[in-house]
Amino acid sequence: MFLRYVAVVAVVAVTTGCVEERVVHERRVVHEPPMVQTQYVEVVAPQPPPERVIEVEPAYRPGFVWARGYWRWDGARYVAMGGHWEPERRGYHYVHAQWERRGDGWHWREGGWAR
Repeated sequence: MFLRYVAVVAVVAVTTGCVEERVVHERRVVHEPPMVQTQYVEVVAPQPPPERVIEVEPAYRPGFVWARGYWRWDGARYVAMGGHWEPERRGYHYVHAQWERRGDGWHWREGGWAR
């Protein structure tokens, strides 16, 4: 009986003993973004997007740029997409997304950051 008691105490002592837990903080490495080229996306719409404004641009927000809303082509019609805030990037300017007229219809050009 005594040996069982000693064995239980030993197991408890070993399993609850001093454990050094190393705290590791995961840090995201923040790099200046490379020059972002706005790119054409193979979305071709047969007619131009509506001319009406999707939203009123909100008041200036320090440290952010407003990326305007746009019209997305879903294959049959245009759907309004709301704008959003983008954190400013030092040394870059934001190029808004837009539709451009080309020979075979209206092509979508992504928005993004450029130097």
